[in-house]
Amino acid sequence: VKRNIPDECKNIPITNKMLWTENFAHESVPEACKSTYVHTKGKLLSMHLDEDLETYGELEVLYFLKEMQHNDQMLLIDSRTEKWFNYRTIPGAINMPFKYFEKRDEYNFHFEYALKHLGAFIQKDGEYDFSSVKTLVLFCNGPWCNQSPRMIFALLKIGYPAEKLKWYRGGMQDWLGAGMTSTRE
Repeated sequence: VKRNIPDECKNIPITNKMLWTENFAHESVPEACKSTYVHTKGKLLSMHLDEDLETYGELEVLYFLKEMQHNDQMLLIDSRTEKWFNYRTIPGAINMPFKYFEKRDEYNFHFEYALKHLGAFIQKDGEYDFSSVKTLVLFCNGPWCNQSPRMIFALLKIGYPAEKLKWYRGGMQDWLGAGMTSTRE
């Protein structure tokens, strides 16, 4: 995983005029060096979802990905729906749509399968056993998207340990905005 910086973008001087026009990039900046994002969807979310839950930025996600390569007790979870995941995601992420957890009665088969993948079990008495669960970093579209927070709250509601949950608030928007590698359909 690395930043994608086209050669033509490496020697562009960054000045106020170049960076802070109405579209955040001056018209003289080559197209390959800038991105455009929709910024009118969703609602901005707080930096902290829960007092016991860590919020991650890009560097923390990169460190997590590096460690995850040698630790099967760690998972990067793209909590968006399958269509969004298939279009583009962070390399190494697996897809577990938030709706499987938020609407677990409606998606019971998927919910139970996902729980097993996370290391949780449903005991004979119907209670959940989270004693061997994995540490997760969850993300969605960006700081305005509520899919990963909804999944996090659904996990907390059923007893998933908060210390095993990390939230990458910036999601795909900040990941791509930082020029990081992504998968693409």
